[in-house]
Amino acid sequence: MAESISEGTLKQWSKQIGDFVEQDEEIATIETDKIDVAVNAPEAGTIKEFLANEEDTVTVGQDLVRLELGGAPSGGEKEKADAEPKDPASKDQSTSSDPEPSKQEESKPKDETTTPPPSQEKKPEPKKESPPPKQSGPKKTDSKPSSSTPAFGSREERRVKMNRMRLRIAERLKQSQNTAASLTTFNEVDMSSLMEFRKLYKDDVLKRTGVKLGFMSAFSRASVLAMRDIPAVNASIEGPNGGDTIVYRDYVDISVAVATEKGLVTPVVRNTETMDLVGIEKSIAELGKKARDGKLTIEDMAGGTFTISNGGVFGSLMGTPIINLPQTAVLGLHAIKDKPVVVNGQIVIRPMMYLALTYDHRLLDGREAVQFLVKVKEYIEDPRRMLL
Repeated sequence: MAESISEGTLKQWSKQIGDFVEQDEEIATIETDKIDVAVNAPEAGTIKEFLANEEDTVTVGQDLVRLELGGAPSGGEKEKADAEPKDPASKDQSTSSDPEPSKQEESKPKDETTTPPPSQEKKPEPKKESPPPKQSGPKKTDSKPSSSTPAFGSREERRVKMNRMRLRIAERLKQSQNTAASLTTFNEVDMSSLMEFRKLYKDDVLKRTGVKLGFMSAFSRASVLAMRDIPAVNASIEGPNGGDTIVYRDYVDISVAVATEKGLVTPVVRNTETMDLVGIEKSIAELGKKARDGKLTIEDMAGGTFTISNGGVFGSLMGTPIINLPQTAVLGLHAIKDKPVVVNGQIVIRPMMYLALTYDHRLLDGREAVQFLVKVKEYIEDPRRMLL
């Protein structure tokens, strides 16, 4: 794992005791506070023993499984290997904290022939005690409340342990509130020109590059250009006791907020200042797909000098985003709504969007923050400015 990660939660065994696995085949998943890490078999062999149970906290360097190295067993040997450990495999990894599962194997040989497959065995377990529902985690228990309609007048309560990512998000957000002197400034942007621009070129861009031209690339490019005049937006405070040093950067790594089932993640588009709109859009699309598929790596999320969060895709009209420390500012995009506005003394209907810039007042003064947001607005309302 990455140097910043020392432990995680063993969420799922994807194999059972007695299964033959090829080298590098995935056998388990460990959930950390940043990403899910796949555990792969170091060599080809047959799984003989699990050394940790699902939902256990495991540390870097800890042994998880014992393998008998060698090729795939023949029919008779494989049947024997499959039959022997079925009972201890399911019981140990689902309900037992006994560190010596091999002793249970020896003490209950008669149960092995009548024990159902592990997938069926887990079903009755939750009825006996409370921990097992947590172990099946997002796969089963999380879906029950949403799929079943509560009985009329029901006062039932359900307690589900927060996953590591959600715990980490909560910790980081609270840290941001406690550290930064956060302030938010708003503006309103007319999206007419950008929408017309996108309408004219999106089909051609899609045909030539396979990239769907959206609005995030335009706001990223506008932010990069606005930072040339207001470099403090891309800076950060470092040092002891809350920080005593300002770090200015020539590069712009934009963190793009992406909502996933487990929580909000912010993969980073690096060196955005060197990219055109298509390049930025392509990078954002690739990172978004990796986030939704749970394939993000630590490298994908490390760093970042500025964040853009698009709550508008969920219908948000206005909001105040929270700074992603140690960054200094975050730009919030919102829903596009047709509104009557005054243009050249006449009332017209235009597609309008509220922009929000939350910034750290320790580093950015109100004048600079407002100027930055006005420059972003000007670039979006006349995209031709971005060519000058």
